[in-house]
Amino acid sequence: MTDVIVIEGVRKRFGGKPALDGLDLAVGRGTVHGVLGPNGAGKTTAVRIMATLLRQDEGVVRVAGYDVRKDSAEVRRRIGLLGQHAALDEHLGGRQNLEMFGRLHHLGARRAGTRADELLERFGLADTGSKAVKQFSGGMRRRLDLAASLITEPEVLFLDEPTTGLDPRGRNEVWSAVRSLVGGGTTVLLTTQYLEEADQLADRVSVVDAGRVVADGTPDELKAATGGDRIDVVLRDAEDLAVVAALLPFDRAVTFDRDRRLLSAPVTGRMAALTETVRALEAAGIEAEDIAVRRPTLDEVFLHLTGDPAEAPPGARNPAGPGNPRESTQAAGKEVSA
Repeated sequence: MTDVIVIEGVRKRFGGKPALDGLDLAVGRGTVHGVLGPNGAGKTTAVRIMATLLRQDEGVVRVAGYDVRKDSAEVRRRIGLLGQHAALDEHLGGRQNLEMFGRLHHLGARRAGTRADELLERFGLADTGSKAVKQFSGGMRRRLDLAASLITEPEVLFLDEPTTGLDPRGRNEVWSAVRSLVGGGTTVLLTTQYLEEADQLADRVSVVDAGRVVADGTPDELKAATGGDRIDVVLRDAEDLAVVAALLPFDRAVTFDRDRRLLSAPVTGRMAALTETVRALEAAGIEAEDIAVRRPTLDEVFLHLTGDPAEAPPGARNPAGPGNPRESTQAAGKEVSA
């Protein structure tokens, strides 16, 4: 597979503070590549450099075979960018907006109109007529914004948190549109704060922390590296979490969520772990509302790699051992901002 985006040793500082600190990244042609990381990790800075809106201090960035510093005009001819905020005229209709973008990209009036009709049909907006964009739902606006970023049929599309603020229906509409693009051969680089979004869309995921990639692989590879299967136990009483943690026959880190009365631990041997857990709870006379064995989520991968600690229940044992700066447990299922 040919890499259509290549980043090597990129550094960028703002006011003496590093935003990117030796970033390396490769994105295969015709794929969706997700970039995850906490706020301030450097995701948007990297996108702005790849889109020729910002210059790196050091390192090399090539997009569609062109160096972003030496051949920025060639790069711009081959990319589209969908930022975090819609760039639409609220008072114009969908077709008028797309025609306007076409003319701004130096398409002739006829070609701009034809391209607008093609994109409206492609994104399920052909029936919007002359309705002003301000009357569109959130999902419709984002689909129109995505259509505008494709007016020149780009080879590479950058999506910087494309579904922020959308409800689940609107998010699914955008996901469907992205899948359609990739099916047509477009390469997509996606930054997102919704880890489920990366799980649903991305062929590969790079986790960025402190301006560099700390992990890279398919979603399944990253989950497997985090510890394989996990067992989840939901208790009737959150006060029993520490007691159960001490009872369970697992020698790796146990995580907790007091609000959900949830205890979670990595396991090997699905059925054996389930049987041992049930027996331990019955012997101690502790009631559980639910027990299940599952795969790790990308949320847990993210928390594991970026080291976001949370407090453990009082009295809980810590398999990581004393003196470890990361020995406190992590809150499973905690919502994170990428």
